[in-house]
Amino acid sequence: MSTHAADVHDGDTRPVLSRMLGGSAGRSLGLVIALVALFIVGTITAGDRFASFDNILTIIRFASIIGVISIGMTFVITAGGIDLSVGSVMGLATVVSTLSWVQNFASSSSWIVMVVVALAVGGAAGLINGIVIAYGNVVAFIATLAMLVASRGLAEVLANRTTQIVNEPGFLGAMRGELIGVPILIWIFVLVVIAGWFLLNRTTFGRRTVAIGGNLEAARLAGIKVKRHLMYVYILAGLTSGIAAVMMLARTTAGTSTHGTLYELDAIAAVVVGGTLLIGGRGTIMGTVLGVLIFSTLTNVFTQNNLSTSVQAIAKGAIIVVAVMLQQRFANRSRK
Repeated sequence: MSTHAADVHDGDTRPVLSRMLGGSAGRSLGLVIALVALFIVGTITAGDRFASFDNILTIIRFASIIGVISIGMTFVITAGGIDLSVGSVMGLATVVSTLSWVQNFASSSSWIVMVVVALAVGGAAGLINGIVIAYGNVVAFIATLAMLVASRGLAEVLANRTTQIVNEPGFLGAMRGELIGVPILIWIFVLVVIAGWFLLNRTTFGRRTVAIGGNLEAARLAGIKVKRHLMYVYILAGLTSGIAAVMMLARTTAGTSTHGTLYELDAIAAVVVGGTLLIGGRGTIMGTVLGVLIFSTLTNVFTQNNLSTSVQAIAKGAIIVVAVMLQQRFANRSRK
């Protein structure tokens, strides 16, 4: 077989290496290079403080909560939707989980009650979003914006605009501990990433999610129950918000309506920078993880060097714009 023939696959006459670098492998490689570059900059500017093992754990721990939310957001955006309520739902879940009667019940039974309540609140909010969007035919932007406002308001009412302290020692002991020197929060993040990757890449659920985002009408004609599947996708996003709420309670030992403010924007930014198409039809869990780590590392570099948070926000905005421009370029190339 000639070299030219070996380079031709499915009508694509580009060399194998060119096709790989133009696909998901190339995008992931670019993100890895960006992450390594940030680490080099941090090491040069902050020295051993930045490169220490403890600081690396700090970066990952900082990324873990928004990372879990971003995994759920990856599924929503891959399916062609958007969820602006994830941050507010997380805040609501922290408030409900720390209500006095919930903590009293947890003390008399098991700290797992607080975890179950947080997941139930997140799942219920996701279910409402899914029903309104899929069966009520309300635009996802509007439906989830309404949930954002309602969740934040309900959290303020339930908490009476106060901060509720976690008093359950069993919960704090379990969630604030370490396993082989690594915080439990990071292990939770790793487990969610593995589960999300498997669900998106190795199951029918994941293939249907991509199909719906790529062409909703074609997916419906192919026999996929589009409305029901969309509802499941938003429930999944709600559940990841509930998991993030449990992690936030462990990190801050408090439930408040202000938890999760603007987290939805951070999650969308991480997902987009990671390579998931905003128009749907293509999603990548590992890209999302790299996107979260890039923003977390960027924040740490600025913090270690005592730089302005305003400049940091400008840098994040520039990264998002570049990522979207690259997405449009890849999308146009795919259409051609």
